[in-house]
Amino acid sequence: MFFVNYFIGFIVFFCYHIFLCITFIVIEVSMKLIKCFKHAFNMVLHSKLRSWLTILGIVIGVAAVIAIMSISAGLQSTLGSRLGGLGADIVTVTPGFSRGGGFFGGGGDRGGGGGSQATTKTITLTRSDVQVLKGMPDILVIDTEIRGTANVSYLGKIGKVTVTGVDQSVWSKVTSTTIASGRTLDSADANVVVIGGRLSSSFFSQPVGINKMLTIGGNSYRVVGILNDESNSVYMPIQAAYPILTDHTSGEYDSLIVKIKDVNALNDTMTKMTDRLTLSRHVTPTTQDFSITSSKQIQATISSTLSALSAFLLAIAGVSLIVGAVGVANTMFTSVLEKTKEIGIMKAIGARNKDIMMIFIFNAALIGLIGGILGVFLGVILSGFMPLLTGGTQLSRAGSLVSGTSIVLALSVSLFVGLAAGIIPAYQGSKLKPVDALRYE
Repeated sequence: MFFVNYFIGFIVFFCYHIFLCITFIVIEVSMKLIKCFKHAFNMVLHSKLRSWLTILGIVIGVAAVIAIMSISAGLQSTLGSRLGGLGADIVTVTPGFSRGGGFFGGGGDRGGGGGSQATTKTITLTRSDVQVLKGMPDILVIDTEIRGTANVSYLGKIGKVTVTGVDQSVWSKVTSTTIASGRTLDSADANVVVIGGRLSSSFFSQPVGINKMLTIGGNSYRVVGILNDESNSVYMPIQAAYPILTDHTSGEYDSLIVKIKDVNALNDTMTKMTDRLTLSRHVTPTTQDFSITSSKQIQATISSTLSALSAFLLAIAGVSLIVGAVGVANTMFTSVLEKTKEIGIMKAIGARNKDIMMIFIFNAALIGLIGGILGVFLGVILSGFMPLLTGGTQLSRAGSLVSGTSIVLALSVSLFVGLAAGIIPAYQGSKLKPVDALRYE
């Protein structure tokens, strides 16, 4: 029993002294780090102009990175929500086919099949195409649409807007836009229209409300619905749109909006639609004169395009960070030269190489970190103001989205730039011999 108690006491005594040693080492290291940090901070303060000019280079680079990433994220989010709102079960058929792929992988070339197949014949979609697709069991409804521009007048004010003729009996089942007030079009409607939110609120000098009369193409139409969007569009029954859009012939359409029954069978349904239309229009894959796209395909293409564009702009912004890194290295080399005599004094009173190196590394890290923090603030401000400077473009409506990931990434990069640029000057300063440093003038 005595030996057991003695052994336990020895273990407690040993652990206690180990704890004291570890605590002492931690305190000593912490004190050294704090002293090194204070020296580095004083170096930044006592070389204000040079340090702030160096910091400015990092600020510009970080601000550019934050602004580009936030605006890109805002565009991705806005386009994703808008295209996602179209519905994954919506497929669009348009006349024309671009062999070069076009922006969306399909084409809108109504003048021909693209490439060497182009002709002067105008390609259209007709009632026979609608009948071919209606015979497919995979399709729920088909909306036929034509569109163009026309003059609209209200209380003596005239303006040009986009007019879209739709199949009023099914349009409400395929449209993604909701009604803010009033109602959508009905199968029994004739001389009525549904208008966009901006056309209702701010297009004319006076707001256009429900049951107000608009004059379009010389005929009067009653407003029965206002969309919950920011468009200047006018939607009306397709038979009423033909007399207004005189470049369109009755029975011919600009697009077919198809709603399918099973989203999981989207690709198979699109393949079947392509095969049927190819057969009915008497074309081959090499002479195809129509395009079939889905909102998923459009969204994926736009996302990849925006990602490529963002990567290119980020590479340009990265040049600013490289310039900032060169500025940090230049400042650090200058600091080593200016502090040569002080380095000699610190070494003479006991400072070691790693202490001197730590001071200059802290100095470089402070420059990078301060530049990163200021750059983040400037980038957030720029990302908020840049969309406002673009007027009524898509960018101004998309806004920006500053994420925590982009902020952490920008701060990490700026800190890394400062450290990377300061390592060599710090190492050079730590290797100075005390005698040579004290003799330096």
